Amino acid sequence: MSVVVSLADLPSAIDAQIGWCYLLTVSDDAEPRVVAIAPSWDPLGTFLSAEVGRRTAANVAARPKVSLVWPPATADGYSLIADGIGAVDGTIVRFEPTSAVLHRPAVGSPAS
Repeated sequence: MSVVVSLADLPSAIDAQIGWCYLLTVSDDAEPRVVAIAPSWDPLGTFLSAEVGRRTAANVAARPKVSLVWPPATADGYSLIADGIGAVDGTIVRFEPTSAVLHRPAVGSPAS
């Protein structure tokens, strides 16, 4: 089950998650690439940015449609998934969100 998060509510939804997320990109050979980042908002709250490695920066520059995924803060919580457009300045990736959802885990609680 997914719950739509408005872009206006995205900053508070991010604050409710843990302090880092995964950046998902695609490489030149169409392989998925996932890296952990700790993005921060620009002063106006319109985009997130974080420093990344050269390969990740190259992936974003070549294929700017990327996603960020914040794991839930608790085992039974919701993950926050934001899709958007990335831009690169050196090794800094700037992410402008276009949509976001809170997504609950499909698996049940671990057996005791």
